[in-house]
Amino acid sequence: MMLSTLTRSASVLFSLLSMAAAVPAKERNPCSRKPAAFFLAGDSTTAIQSTDGGGWSNGFLSFLRNGAWGVNYGHNGATTVSFVAGGDWGTVIGRVKNSTADFDVYVTIQRTDWDGPTKPATPQFGHNDQKAAANISLPQYQTNLEELARQVRSAGGEPILVTPLTRRVFTSARVATDSLHDQRLATIAAGQAVGARVLDLNLASLGYVDAIGSADAQTYNLNPTDMTHLNDWGSVVFGRMVADLLLGHPPVIETSGEDTSEKAAGPDGRRFARWIAPDEQLSWKIWHGVAA
Repeated sequence: MMLSTLTRSASVLFSLLSMAAAVPAKERNPCSRKPAAFFLAGDSTTAIQSTDGGGWSNGFLSFLRNGAWGVNYGHNGATTVSFVAGGDWGTVIGRVKNSTADFDVYVTIQRTDWDGPTKPATPQFGHNDQKAAANISLPQYQTNLEELARQVRSAGGEPILVTPLTRRVFTSARVATDSLHDQRLATIAAGQAVGARVLDLNLASLGYVDAIGSADAQTYNLNPTDMTHLNDWGSVVFGRMVADLLLGHPPVIETSGEDTSEKAAGPDGRRFARWIAPDEQLSWKIWHGVAA
């Protein structure tokens, strides 16, 4: 289903992280010295921290260096329909087209939530544009992600899909609800269908909050009762997680104390090292399941 034909009641929470690339990833030199430009678009889980929203994006942008830069285009309440119909998606795609000459461009697409025929089990932590009547199936959800990825490639960029950030709703002290499991699998399938890299933020973030436990996980809440959106420090922590995944870290938390720092994923990760500043202390805590 093309995005332009989606019902206007569809509730889609997604993030788009654009880094301009003039040629397909497989043809680029991993040591390219052309800086990266990041254009982030989406809803409240992408937007800067505010009364009703806040995500990992600004935290991620804080780690850029050596001429890499970015803009967060996210805003509260955006859906796939409103983001396209209102012109925001056109702005992002236009920025990609205009950036390929000077920057390597990748577009990372994150769909944070899905709205099926019924509300999630934790509707009080849902986002403002969530409507149960949308009735968007998982196959349609996957198709939408694939279409976004194809549009990115048509604009001259390279898509990278990001599985949804976990909610911090716990059924016991160290077991968070895996409420986006099916959406994670659909995102991975979409990446496979279009040949795009997938960053498994869902697996990594769920493992991390389970490891640190509910009490510490809630310190990242936008407010004490908001277990979906992130406060300023939560944006830094999970923004660092996204940065490490982009650099090639596997999405597995090693609570045994094993050193995972050398588990990079080859050229796909190494090409970003020049543009993302390291934070060894924060990364160590994240990947060893220590509250940051």
